[in-house]
Amino acid sequence: MGQGKQTSSVTPLRAMSRAVSITAIGLLLVPSAFAQQITSQQQSAGTANSRTTATSATQRSGAGNAAPDGGGAGDDTTTPANTSAQAQDADSAIALTRSPLPDDEITGSILDEDMRRLNTREPRLDETQARKVSESVSTEQTPGIPLGSFVLRPSVTQTINTETTKDGGTKKSRGFLETDMGATLTSDWSRHQLTVTSEGAWQQNISGEGEEQPSFKIDGDLRLDLTRDTVGHITGGYNFYREDTDDPDAITNADQQSDVQEFTGGASIEHDFGILRGTAALALSRSIYSDAELSNGTTVSMSDRNETTGTVRGRIGYELSPALIPFIEASIGKTNYDERTDSSGYRRSGDSYGGKGGVQVDMGEKLKGEVAVGYATADFDDSRLKSIDTATLDASLLWSPIRGTNVNLDLQTSIQPSTAAGESGYVSHQLTTTVDHQLRDNLVTTVIGGVTLRDYPSGSTISDETVYTASTGLIWNINRYLDFTSTLGYELTTRKEGDDSQQWRAGVGLKLKR
Repeated sequence: MGQGKQTSSVTPLRAMSRAVSITAIGLLLVPSAFAQQITSQQQSAGTANSRTTATSATQRSGAGNAAPDGGGAGDDTTTPANTSAQAQDADSAIALTRSPLPDDEITGSILDEDMRRLNTREPRLDETQARKVSESVSTEQTPGIPLGSFVLRPSVTQTINTETTKDGGTKKSRGFLETDMGATLTSDWSRHQLTVTSEGAWQQNISGEGEEQPSFKIDGDLRLDLTRDTVGHITGGYNFYREDTDDPDAITNADQQSDVQEFTGGASIEHDFGILRGTAALALSRSIYSDAELSNGTTVSMSDRNETTGTVRGRIGYELSPALIPFIEASIGKTNYDERTDSSGYRRSGDSYGGKGGVQVDMGEKLKGEVAVGYATADFDDSRLKSIDTATLDASLLWSPIRGTNVNLDLQTSIQPSTAAGESGYVSHQLTTTVDHQLRDNLVTTVIGGVTLRDYPSGSTISDETVYTASTGLIWNINRYLDFTSTLGYELTTRKEGDDSQQWRAGVGLKLKR
């Protein structure tokens, strides 16, 4: 959000700033005064030496002659005692100036230079290399490709995989190649920022049988720094994927499930009112489904699932401290299907409402995210479809217990509509935990565990389902531009009624990045 409101904590900071300034001035003046003192001593020593030499010569040349009356009063010479004292002072000053200590340690010239400059001098190349802390290969960012005022960082991953799927008494195995491509385009502007991320996967079976699952996704976020306390965002995206066989709305025994295209767009504005933080957002989404192909060569139209959804959201937060912000949030949405009634004669357009309250936490690298509880409901135009309502618990937390280890916890509660005849939908409770750990400077392991509960309303013809997922991966950073990757994953879907299904997948590959 906007800039944080200044509080009374600024007062000690200002006091500290004044103390540092006074100390710096003192450090500047003391070396100068000391240098002036040495110079004065050197000059006095020179004068004393001259006078001492003249006096000694006079004494040697006129040892037996008396001085003229009153001549000593107007003479510029000194007595032998004073001459001896000045000579000792001069000798001390000369000895100090001839000290083997470096000049910097005596006059403080480096301190003077750094203190007086607004911008400190640039260190030499060898100094920069010596002072630079070595960065971990696993966290080091590639330089990317400059494109005008943008930087492009692409990557390509090629893997060879094996997969085994078991659904009831049916078992399928396949070997396939998968090519994953990703890229991040980031602007390098002094104000505002545009970030575009994309990723895609293409699969090709090389043995056995099984459905290939291509995907592609691209998202853009334009951040607008409108004022000191106001930030706007304009977002847009496209997502293409093939519906999974385990999806509740998938076609049974289809050779190829429906291809789904999702278009998203939105705008939001955030403003800092001091101790209050306000957010208003608008989101739009559009889903298009292709025909599914059956094993007998025929197709099933899925056009009755095409729909458009709009959602308006508002949030107000109260800043107890920069690290702790409680908030309340409300949302309202409208869903319109392209076809007034679906293939079963149901009108599935409807409205959705939601509200929640929680707390946003930001403790730096150690812990950040938010936790909220609330309530959500969805109503449908067709009175034969039951309304769905549920209590919600949402959380998104990033925790770093020790250096090199990150734990990401994500919990979501949502209402998912259904297109099955007579079914309005179900409530999805999804928990995912991801742990990244840096084993060595160039070796990172990732462990992912998750569980999803699909809770259908009472009286539904579809039984509840629980999906368990677990996977692990290892990334070896060969160098800044090349990684070796390996993955192993397992998924189990259990049903109160009907057969369970499970899937194993393993793969290895290389990732090239720039």
